[in-house]
Amino acid sequence: MEYTKEELEERFGEVWDTNKLQEDFYVESFFAPYVIVTRKSDNQKGTLAFQHRPRFYFDFSTDE
Repeated sequence: MEYTKEELEERFGEVWDTNKLQEDFYVESFFAPYVIVTRKSDNQKGTLAFQHRPRFYFDFSTDE
């Protein structure tokens, strides 16, 4: 099941589309349904979940 951006925001908080993802994160690798990223603002490594259509990234979780 694919969700709208509003549904994802309600459930997970901040949601990124592909352009916003590229502004805020360095993408290291994909391991569906997750993407390994480094947040540009503080170099924090973590993961985001994503859905395919429409493509949204959400639920950022930092690596501890």
